[in-house]
Amino acid sequence: MNNPSKPPEAVSGQFIPTDRTRVRRYPARATYERATIEAILDEGMVCHVGFVHDGHPFVIPTMYVRDGARILIHGSPLSRMLTGAAEGVALCVTVTLLDGVVMARSAFHHSMNYRSVAIVGRAREVVEPAGKLAAMRALVERLIPGRWDDVRQPTPGEMAGTRVLEIPLLEASAKARTGGPVDLTEDESFPVWAGVVPLSLTPGEPIPDAKLAPGIEAPEYVRHWRRSGRRS
Repeated sequence: MNNPSKPPEAVSGQFIPTDRTRVRRYPARATYERATIEAILDEGMVCHVGFVHDGHPFVIPTMYVRDGARILIHGSPLSRMLTGAAEGVALCVTVTLLDGVVMARSAFHHSMNYRSVAIVGRAREVVEPAGKLAAMRALVERLIPGRWDDVRQPTPGEMAGTRVLEIPLLEASAKARTGGPVDLTEDESFPVWAGVVPLSLTPGEPIPDAKLAPGIEAPEYVRHWRRSGRRS
């Protein structure tokens, strides 16, 4: 068995599967390609962090950003998840993108089209002031590119009241389902509609804050915000 304390580096653009990241259920849907994994992480906005704290398992959703070969998360220093992670507990970070509802001819074969990533590792707290500020900037810019330079910068008190953790992107795998339903041959003539309902995250019209001063218009990066930071 692989030693989980010494995760392997990615080689030739691929992550080496470990006992903790190898996909066993439908392995044909798995990939360990770095480019695919990074693309899914870059499109996602919320991750789920699984960990054990004081003998109890938890899974907490939180915003994240991929910054090169690491994942950054942040929050209150009082956060149970961040406290446990900063102490070096083992983490499992997952990201899922839902692409469609798959409707089959039989109830059993209904499914979803998705892309997902699972990362395992241990976090390190970012305590260096410059590194912490850069991480906070990366998180804001991930949410809305171009926003950081427009807003008030964090005060020393706000910096002290925020804990930032980095999780190395060393052990990871991706899994995806695409395409239509997979019915049994004898069900293919069953007289009911079958197919896929595509799903996507679509921004609505920006809603100005009620206390916004007159004459302040939404900037281009707000009016044309797109998932993954893409702008039309």
